[in-house]
Amino acid sequence: MKRVKAACIMQTLVFMQKNELGYGREHILQLNKREIEHYKATLDRTKTRYQIVSEEEQEDGSIVVHVKKQYNDKADVSEYFD
Repeated sequence: MKRVKAACIMQTLVFMQKNELGYGREHILQLNKREIEHYKATLDRTKTRYQIVSEEEQEDGSIVVHVKKQYNDKADVSEYFD
């Protein structure tokens, strides 16, 4: 018999906006930062344990985020976050 002792998810997320209206890089960057804050707030609200490993701004205004997050509420993640 097996059971999950510990589990987490490693994700690479790209936050980017369609630039259909010709906005500049700074405006696009602002929109992406707002979307990242909304994503983090959602994780906090659902009490999902997570750790942002890195956030990298790209030349086009997109932001690449590497995140470790809790797989589910039953799996222990402490060994991944300590």
